[in-house]
Amino acid sequence: MTTTIHDARAQGEQTQITQEPPGPDAGAYDEMPVPNMSMDSGELVFDIKGLGVSYGDFRAVRDVDFPIRSNEITAMIGPSGCGKSTVLRCLNRMNDLIDTARVEGLVEYHGVDLYHPSVDPVAVRRRIGMVFQKPNPFPKSIFDNVAFGPRVGGVRSGLDDIVEQSLRKAALWDEVKDRLKDSAFGLSGGQQQRLCIARALAVDPEVLLMDEPCSALDPIATTHIEDLMQDLKAEYSIVIVTHNMQQAARVSDRTAFFTTEKDADSVRPTGVMVECDRTEMIFSTPVDERTENYVTGRFG
Repeated sequence: MTTTIHDARAQGEQTQITQEPPGPDAGAYDEMPVPNMSMDSGELVFDIKGLGVSYGDFRAVRDVDFPIRSNEITAMIGPSGCGKSTVLRCLNRMNDLIDTARVEGLVEYHGVDLYHPSVDPVAVRRRIGMVFQKPNPFPKSIFDNVAFGPRVGGVRSGLDDIVEQSLRKAALWDEVKDRLKDSAFGLSGGQQQRLCIARALAVDPEVLLMDEPCSALDPIATTHIEDLMQDLKAEYSIVIVTHNMQQAARVSDRTAFFTTEKDADSVRPTGVMVECDRTEMIFSTPVDERTENYVTGRFG
């Protein structure tokens, strides 16, 4: 039996998690069977319970439990090597692309286990988009970068509107509308990152994952991206990994703090999630002393 997925951002509109289309000329996707569970679960988008990830014999992160809610920006902070990016990649099954990766625990998306054998990871990535640390436009025109995802999904009409709306949402349309046929490599670093955001939005995701999206940008470009995130959260749930605590404090509604611990029987430290709370609480009155030491600069 196929479960219909209700898009939390649309009034009554229904979408489906589907199989990869058989070829570039395919129209509608084949339906994918998923557990028979309702996707209409209110404001809780992700519920992460007991998540752990290993790469071969190395346990990268363990004991991760926190919720991600709709129309919020959730930030993950912590020292290098504590598993933030690893956890982020679990949310759209990017770790599946690593042969040695093994995921334990539960990652529920609107009540559906993302790692259930019947769930197609390609379909998951259409609903849960990702923007990487370094801008990575394709060696194509600005237009073709944004249109790439819809074309792969079988869309053949209305591409002009999709590209324009995606670029508008990424606050880039006015800057590029007269040069859509130009190479994306001619854009500045900040513009390239907004182009990558537009490319992710073009396939109509519900969630946007951002892995240190401003680390390669100057302060002005960083401000543009931060302002953009505030605008986008009205329509999308956003999860961001950042080493910049000031950025987390500025843009996020909820913050999860990670650190590393070394077990007696391990050679390398393992990432653990210490606590997750409203951002103002994490930065003013955290529950755990380790969080307070990190946000006050005593370590990390």
